[in-house]
Amino acid sequence: MGFWMKKSTKKEIEAIKTALLERYSEAVTELNYNNVHELVIAVALSAQCTDKRVNLITPSLFAAYPTPQALAQADIEEVKRLIQSCSFFNNKAINLINMAKRVVEVYGGDIPMDEKELTTLAGVGQKTAHVVLIEYTQANLMAVDTHVFRVSHRLGLSEDVSATATEATLVKKFKTNLHQLHQGLVLFGRYICTAKNPKCETECFLKEYCKSTEGFKPR
Repeated sequence: MGFWMKKSTKKEIEAIKTALLERYSEAVTELNYNNVHELVIAVALSAQCTDKRVNLITPSLFAAYPTPQALAQADIEEVKRLIQSCSFFNNKAINLINMAKRVVEVYGGDIPMDEKELTTLAGVGQKTAHVVLIEYTQANLMAVDTHVFRVSHRLGLSEDVSATATEATLVKKFKTNLHQLHQGLVLFGRYICTAKNPKCETECFLKEYCKSTEGFKPR
């Protein structure tokens, strides 16, 4: 059983897609990074943690461990100390070191740019892999975080209860330009279609397609 609300029509889906692409054609992640090693770390840290918070943590982390080789040999307590203001920092510290070890041992120190290979790294699930590939290679993929989930349900694009099922639905409905649409949906959800007090009257450019102002969360 999914969430029930009015579904968007094919015509509405096209209009939503066009509007998002016009507004967010140049959109990129708000996570700060200089290379793919840093991007993977930043995305992994951003799970259940805001991009703003991650961007405060990463400068000293990247300075201490600029390469997978350096991170693979890191002292676990030192990594924990550097990321302790991030949620689940204990687990994330363990995963970051194990991820770097695998990158060094299996991939010769280069982050693999393939979804299946990426998800073999510690702490890198499908969503993280997709976000990395969307951002770094403009891959035609979708990733569903809390913002994308909420927005796609409010707009009647999906009635799925899980993030994974929502992702599959969005891919099927949008088909192309997925990397831009992902970035657009994230920013739209973060700044306009917010969980609390969405800016429906003042800033929303998709108001006519809105089906609900509920605060949908994945189950």
